[in-house]
Amino acid sequence: MDWSSKICTIVIAFLGTIICRGFALSISLNDKECVSEYVQYDGDTVSGNFVVMDHDIFWSSDHPGIDFMVTSPGGNIVHALKGTSGDKFEFKATQNGLYNFCFHNPASTPETVSFYIHIGHIPNEHDLAKDEHMDPINVKIAELREALESIITEQKYLKARDARHRHTNESTRKRVVLYTLLEYILFAATSLLQVVYIRRLFSKSFAYNRV
Repeated sequence: MDWSSKICTIVIAFLGTIICRGFALSISLNDKECVSEYVQYDGDTVSGNFVVMDHDIFWSSDHPGIDFMVTSPGGNIVHALKGTSGDKFEFKATQNGLYNFCFHNPASTPETVSFYIHIGHIPNEHDLAKDEHMDPINVKIAELREALESIITEQKYLKARDARHRHTNESTRKRVVLYTLLEYILFAATSLLQVVYIRRLFSKSFAYNRV
């Protein structure tokens, strides 16, 4: 096999492994909601993030926050967060199987959570070209893929936070407009009542003078 064929083999293998499983979704959280995802290989990297969209708008200082917990196929807790409005997470799967990602909202107000999860698999030397001269390239490819996965996860997290800020700004703008309109309505109503009161006062005074 010549070098061009070897490079093509490596590139194909790299493209096949870089397209790892990952998805984003929006969760309506009233009490407790769980998302399950199957991890095919033990040792795979599971990473992701979540953001509570209405945190900046409705949460007060005494809000208990959102609880997040990940359990392994054996029922063990592999990652947990308490009382947060969003965060990033990453861990190595200790075994293959179905992992559960659960959110708990202790407050009575429903929340909307933007959730992203990514499962990455690093191939070993048997998954790629079996040539001793290609081992350094395999290592660099694996490192590059891990770096790209980290960047993608960070971009998803920043995008979700940006969406939350835009949602907050839009909600604030609408409330400012509403409060301004109410202020003008109250001002107009107050002015009208004052005019009516003054006219009645003068009418009574004129009637008294005539008598």
